[in-house]
Amino acid sequence: MCDDHTHDHDHRTHPAPTPGLRAELTRRGILSAAGSGLLMASLGGPALGAVSTGATLATGASRTSRLTRGTTLLHADLHNHSLISDGDGDPAAAFGSMRAAGLDVAALTDHSTISGNDLADAIAAGLPPEVAKVGGLTPTAWRRTKALADAADEAGAFTALRGFEWSSPLLGHVNVWFTEDYVDLLEAPTMLTLWGWLQRSPSSWLGGGGDGIAGFNHPGREPLRFAEFIMDRRVREQVVSMEIFNRGRDFLFHNWSKGASSPLVACLNKGWRTGLLGVTDEHGTDWGFPEGKGRTGLWVTRHDRAGVREAMQARRFFATRTSGLRLDATATLDGSTARMGGGLLGRGGDVRIDLDLERDAEWRDKTLHAQVLRPGPRVPEVVHVEPFRPGRRVSFTVPMDVEDGRWFVVRVSDPTGVNASPGPAGHPCNDLGVAYTSPWWITPV
Repeated sequence: MCDDHTHDHDHRTHPAPTPGLRAELTRRGILSAAGSGLLMASLGGPALGAVSTGATLATGASRTSRLTRGTTLLHADLHNHSLISDGDGDPAAAFGSMRAAGLDVAALTDHSTISGNDLADAIAAGLPPEVAKVGGLTPTAWRRTKALADAADEAGAFTALRGFEWSSPLLGHVNVWFTEDYVDLLEAPTMLTLWGWLQRSPSSWLGGGGDGIAGFNHPGREPLRFAEFIMDRRVREQVVSMEIFNRGRDFLFHNWSKGASSPLVACLNKGWRTGLLGVTDEHGTDWGFPEGKGRTGLWVTRHDRAGVREAMQARRFFATRTSGLRLDATATLDGSTARMGGGLLGRGGDVRIDLDLERDAEWRDKTLHAQVLRPGPRVPEVVHVEPFRPGRRVSFTVPMDVEDGRWFVVRVSDPTGVNASPGPAGHPCNDLGVAYTSPWWITPV
């Protein structure tokens, strides 16, 4: 560990985003008129408020951790849309807007629904654009997305990714990154067939996404919740993420009031090893703007596509809705230390948690809470709450027993704000979420 107190602030300015071309009739409008289950839910709920500095995006804290060596913080947004599917903006403007917003890593992930074949491509070519895009990604649009990402990508400065969002109106939506091919609902209509495609080699006669990684999007928004997060161990290492912040929403208790369990509990209790993402899920023309939408902090060993992928596969990332935030965290059990997203060996005991959270001078006088979340039957149990101030290294110890569950997460919250989607009355996480670490997993020995 190191105690590095240097501050190489990023002093870039953030001009207004370049507006994309707005369609007169968007796919969302068409689907809304048709009553389709593919319609994106509106943002809703109050703005971030207590942890936001308004419309201005912050350059924020140093990219160097006070806890660990060998990695640099990158600010990322891994889920965005364009006119190719149900967004309003020209995809050619997306990466430039996200770079102007201060993001270091950005992905364009348009919906894959029913147009993943050459026949659909040919049909789409003869239809008005606003009608053709109802079918989502076509092979031509997929190739265009790659060309746009390749043109925007600049190793060491800005990482641009192509991905797609497999979109089932009942089961849910799954983002896939780093694949040469994509799959739609006609070829993979169920979770079993999607996971089968993901684990197959792209060179197999059926094709596949074995070269990629994936994550659960806005978990629980669609009614069947990924067949209740049914586990498929063939792809457990490839399924690296779950969105906990999407747009302005905290999904910790999503649909709890309607009888559902916490998506976090449902996912991790099934054995998935997913880190936690914040994303904007942008459908407008202001990719990366304004303040208050989800973002992800990635701790990378190198700033390029290979480095981003390695950090995602290691689950070495955190979710937030605040620009410029730095969060690093380690946990130590029986003398062994793991970073967020890592594993610890043992049957339990006193776990020491170390946090490094900073944003800017404006935050130095804030009091935040570090909440340690453990498995519960329907919602996570909060086994410890540690008040702290940003900008200072924080250490505390929490007793844990592997018999009570094999994972834990640190949620950072602002106790002066409220969670717009609360859980049970009196639950500590009914305050305003600022950030989530990726989980740690305890393996009994």
